[in-house]
Amino acid sequence: QEAEKQGLGPSVEGPGPRGSGCECRPPPRPALQNNQLQELPYNELSRLSGLRTLNLHNNLISSEGLPDEAFESLTQLQHIYVAHNKLSVAPQFLPRSLRVADLAANEVTEIFPLTFGEKPALRSVYLHNNQLSNAGLPPDAFRGSEAVATLSLSSNQLSYVPPSLPPSLERLHLQNNLISKVPRGALSRQTHLRELYLQHNQLTDSGLDATTFSKLHRLEYLDLSHNQLAAVPAGLPRTLAVLHLGRNRIRWVEAARLGGLRGLRYLLLQHNQLGATGLPAGALRPLRGLHTLHLYGNRLDRVPQALPRRLRALVLPHNRVAALGARDLTSTPRLAELNLAYNCLASARVHLRAFRRLRALRSLDLAGNQLTQLPSGLPAGLHTLRLQRNQLRTLEPEPLAGLHQLQELSLAHNRLRVGGIGPGTWHELQALQVLDLSHNELSFVPPDLPEALEELHLQGNRIGHVGPEAFLSTPRLRALFLRYPAGGRVRQLQVDRAGLWAVRGPRWACPLEHALTPIFWSRANRLHMTSIAPEAFLGLLHLRVVDTTGNPEPVLVRLPPTAPRQPRAAGP
Repeated sequence: QEAEKQGLGPSVEGPGPRGSGCECRPPPRPALQNNQLQELPYNELSRLSGLRTLNLHNNLISSEGLPDEAFESLTQLQHIYVAHNKLSVAPQFLPRSLRVADLAANEVTEIFPLTFGEKPALRSVYLHNNQLSNAGLPPDAFRGSEAVATLSLSSNQLSYVPPSLPPSLERLHLQNNLISKVPRGALSRQTHLRELYLQHNQLTDSGLDATTFSKLHRLEYLDLSHNQLAAVPAGLPRTLAVLHLGRNRIRWVEAARLGGLRGLRYLLLQHNQLGATGLPAGALRPLRGLHTLHLYGNRLDRVPQALPRRLRALVLPHNRVAALGARDLTSTPRLAELNLAYNCLASARVHLRAFRRLRALRSLDLAGNQLTQLPSGLPAGLHTLRLQRNQLRTLEPEPLAGLHQLQELSLAHNRLRVGGIGPGTWHELQALQVLDLSHNELSFVPPDLPEALEELHLQGNRIGHVGPEAFLSTPRLRALFLRYPAGGRVRQLQVDRAGLWAVRGPRWACPLEHALTPIFWSRANRLHMTSIAPEAFLGLLHLRVVDTTGNPEPVLVRLPPTAPRQPRAAGP
């Protein structure tokens, strides 16, 4: 009774099974988390000998407030959560029955042999976000605990990988430390390890050797990003599926170090220093199972040659690629995603047949280049085409002919005028749902837009008038953006005296319900009170959003009424 008064009683109570003749209760589970406890009330806890879960998360408990004798009677404890407290050292003794121990986000500088040792059922230990150095980890920290599968030591002060880790580990988190080396043999017994996180450390090539990872015969995920490596490590396990080497100092990719990784699916090499010569032709060809290759931010001056034939995603933005030849992409016929955004591509140096082999391509990103016209020979199966932030002045129907599956087209931040859009440009874009023409030089809404269009971006142009026939060709339009570049957030949403919805403020930010008949009072492009013809939106029964923020004066936009729902007929 005293325990229950202190909030230590079981969280769920109830009699035993019907007809059992006993008043059995489930194991008690004290709920003590998210309080301001400074010490553990172990006198009360000592009476709960059947306790299996103790949750002290997010309190103010110090090491002095968590004496070792507090756990002497808790012989059945399986889960202990003491994260987000004020512990400076770990408890010297935890029950042998323990399965999960969470001491994360404390100030722990030291653990002891029996904190986690001699726990045959222990599966998960969380010690991240503490102040542990290698001196605070005893060599026998996990002796007798042969079932530990998950160990998190991230965000501590370790300078090297501890040599006495449990051999049963499957997931090891060591990111965000000060690790500069992996001692020889430190990972030689962890043959069950599947995931190893070493990112955000200080690893150099001299801190690894050819045997560092050689015994990890089940390793699938290895993250070495955000270190100081100058080369791809040697001796990588053949079982790797994901290799993350981004944000290092790698200048050269040696084919021999990747040759055995035929099951590798994702290779991330972004933001290194490969330059024009760091990725020789064919260096990645042995990676037969490679699905995704990230190479952005490497100062590459051309698309790497002789890439794996099964590659599905090639990500190359923020490089220096200035040309696409007729054969540059022929080695990757299965590409579904190609990202060449923010390179140096000019229209004169994109070959007419550059994309001819990419019949499986669904997403093409050429944003932020120097293109003055649409590329020719675009794959017919494209779903997404991004060409924003180029130098396009004209659009002709020929490059877009045959793109019957295109659903999203971005042409924002170019120099397009309505007179530069040739007749029939949109004719074959039968599936186009999203068209972004924002931040161009359009003086009115382009005519004959695709019938399937649902979202149209025209903000940041020079549109000063919207005529009555502006949207006759787009009956499915749901969202229209006519905002002038300056804008903020909606300040008020209210119902006027006529019972119609109104939006007041410098930016649209509030979606409308289907049943509403809305009037928008907002501001966008160079529109005035009388700039929009009253009939412009009458046929747009699906329209739900009109953004006209930032214009010289408020603009009233009347949307067509939504037909009221008919009551269902009563059933028999």
